[in-house]
Amino acid sequence: MEPDEYDLAGAGTGVVEGDAILGPDRVREGDVVIAMASSGPHSNGYSLVRNVVERAGLDLHAHVPELDGVLGEVLLTPTRVYAKDCVALTAAVEVHAYSHITGGGLAANLSRSLPEHLDAELDRSTWAPAPVFGYLADQGDVARDDMEATFNMGVGMVAIVAAEDAERALGVLAERDVPAWRLGEVTAGSGRARLSGEYRSA
Repeated sequence: MEPDEYDLAGAGTGVVEGDAILGPDRVREGDVVIAMASSGPHSNGYSLVRNVVERAGLDLHAHVPELDGVLGEVLLTPTRVYAKDCVALTAAVEVHAYSHITGGGLAANLSRSLPEHLDAELDRSTWAPAPVFGYLADQGDVARDDMEATFNMGVGMVAIVAAEDAERALGVLAERDVPAWRLGEVTAGSGRARLSGEYRSA
């Protein structure tokens, strides 16, 4: 790093009893995958963002009508933090696992929350990614596969819940003003999350 540069990082640590740990061991065939909306890129994929900005000659101070805001401000929208929402959801319904969708995208992150014999089938048509993702893809001529392998595409957190608790889970999140929807379901497979279909138009 240059002499006038620095790196700042923070972390949170918690404690949970062993018999209360959520994760792949609890996931069952037929479980429902619930998506919680992100507020934007969530501080992930910014090497690609900078590349697109530089190659396309974008002005971070320019107002972009399709984003309804200044480009730099939209790109730096603060990350939505789901900690309290996940605690409330776990207290209300039978949650089997969570997946925080960070760098690497939705499928790669969610796959780590699945046992080796199950898959998560996810439907793109259940949501429309925020305009910032389409804008970056268009300006940088970035293929969908590369976008999905880099950004959260509008899904910041995923909960895998018992099928009978899916509607209640959506209700709890709605009460907490967290945009959420039924993203897919758990099926027999080989430990992979897969996206199918086409995104809904914004």
